[in-house]
Amino acid sequence: MSSEEPPNLRHFEDLEIGQTFESGSHTVTKEEIIEFAEQYDPQPFHVDENAAQKSAFEGLIASGWHTAAICMRMFVDGFLDNVASAGGRGVDELRWHTPVRPGDVLSLHVEIIEKRSSEGVPGLGHVHAQLSGFNQDDEQVISWVLLGMIEQQKSA
Repeated sequence: MSSEEPPNLRHFEDLEIGQTFESGSHTVTKEEIIEFAEQYDPQPFHVDENAAQKSAFEGLIASGWHTAAICMRMFVDGFLDNVASAGGRGVDELRWHTPVRPGDVLSLHVEIIEKRSSEGVPGLGHVHAQLSGFNQDDEQVISWVLLGMIEQQKSA
């Protein structure tokens, strides 16, 4: 296995504040909503169509954690797959704006909002990205600020 980086891998220096990226799409199914919720968030409006119909949501909705997981997968596949990521330090300002329902098609918008070199770890930068998930009607369904760590370009 080669230790060389893939060509065109983006590093800390390649990312600029204000830069935006669009990342994937995913159609949410009733089956995955129920499967995720049964395992991780078994509230009635996530797992039982009849109970969900009688709830304030008037129908089955995805767990917010499921929505976050879907968006995280789009972020990994559409952004981090080509970035020298060193992991994350957490998230700030996580919000669920609009319920996600079966049949919704989600997409993700990413904007770099802050970056700085790490004071404690040479060769590492901190990059904050605003992640915003939208449904097919362009309604925002989720948002959060990801506190990422990106490797800096290694000097030759």
